[in-house]
Amino acid sequence: MDYLATYKELLSIAQAGLHYGHDKFDQFRYQELNDLALKLIQSLGNEPQEVINDLFSQESGYQTPKVDVRAWITQNNKILLVQDRKTQEWSLPGGYADVGFSPKENIQKEVYEETGLDVNVWQLKAIFDTNLRKDIPQAFQYYKLVFSCEILDGSFTENLETSQMDYFSLNNLPVLSKKRTTKEQLRQLMQQDETSTFE
Repeated sequence: MDYLATYKELLSIAQAGLHYGHDKFDQFRYQELNDLALKLIQSLGNEPQEVINDLFSQESGYQTPKVDVRAWITQNNKILLVQDRKTQEWSLPGGYADVGFSPKENIQKEVYEETGLDVNVWQLKAIFDTNLRKDIPQAFQYYKLVFSCEILDGSFTENLETSQMDYFSLNNLPVLSKKRTTKEQLRQLMQQDETSTFE
């Protein structure tokens, strides 16, 4: 049994009930259900209850998957990756999709913030569902949208999120941030490059 998935589903039911329910007694029960689900999630790991509560504190209403946008940029069969300043792990440039921006605008913004590069966004290349990776459990379900991009201008600029960027071949990858980017995802994306043409 996938306990984390079950507890997250329980939490989403509680949060939907808190948002849509009007009866005060139902609100009380949904709050109890919400608190119980958070305790169950906390029991699966080592994080203090306060950390778990903070993580989910901004979640309300009907729960849907979150959107993560990533840029696919290659040169000479090598993939552009960025290194996270805190963890020192690497991933495709990108992050959460911000409200008020189109997917294309989100990609351009994220790439510029993490690399200093201005890019042209070609097309949606792949969608990955993080729930399909049971070996990489995450607090939320993400739809990871990867877009093919072309560099127009710029060079790496020091920033608060990433410490450096570089190009890597599939056979010589650095330590990846698996919750952001996996080797299997990079392999699939590279295979698409080898079999696709763009017009």
